[in-house]
Amino acid sequence: MRIRTVIIIKNKEEIEIMRRAGKVVAGALKKVGKSIKPGITTREIDKIVEDYILSQDAIPGFKNYNGFPASTCISVNDEVVHGIPGQKVLVEGDIVSIDIGSIVQGFYGDSAETFPVGKISQDKVDLLKTTKKSLFAGIDKARKGNKLGDISAAVQQVAEIGGYGVVRQLVGHGIGREMHEEPQVPNFGAPSDGPVLDKGMVLAIEPMVNMGTHEVKTLPDGWTVVTADGLPSAHFEHTIAITDGEPDILSLV
Repeated sequence: MRIRTVIIIKNKEEIEIMRRAGKVVAGALKKVGKSIKPGITTREIDKIVEDYILSQDAIPGFKNYNGFPASTCISVNDEVVHGIPGQKVLVEGDIVSIDIGSIVQGFYGDSAETFPVGKISQDKVDLLKTTKKSLFAGIDKARKGNKLGDISAAVQQVAEIGGYGVVRQLVGHGIGREMHEEPQVPNFGAPSDGPVLDKGMVLAIEPMVNMGTHEVKTLPDGWTVVTADGLPSAHFEHTIAITDGEPDILSLV
């Protein structure tokens, strides 16, 4: 027997609340982007994020989520996602992925961006550009009447044409009153596969793209996911709503 995936449709009022949550996250990313420089610690970045979210009358969405100990997932170089902030000092040439969630009136916002620390190598510049490009290729397919697989295939195509590995063990997701709702949004797959996209669906699309293999592993802390070959990884994410027309990016300032 096939189990049907239940995707929660949001109404106009709920989407507007989610836009407010998304704006909080976008504002935090903008503030952090101005603060990232050699010498700053990941814990200091986390404090900037938490203080900003609280100043906006919002709640840090990640803190204590399934036991996660901080407000921000901060992943450096070969760390793909879910890095725990601490005493790690950023140095010139690093890339650092900042993933942030917020809660406003019971609804989540979620977004991520990978930043350069000072001057970075050209291969890291290219990785960031391609990962961001793959995100927007996926967003462009997030249209009423398309299939979920159209998003996944678009992300995969851009990344793999660039010669990169697309992480398969971690996926995007539906989002709303819960951080993770149905459907899962893989960053690889076949076009015209999966459920039909409909107005009111809200998705977090988040390519995780590796310079080398797509394989990853989780460190003993139980959270930090790293590339299996030790090469750098980049992560970009937006929360988007399906409309009657263009995709509506909710996680913008």
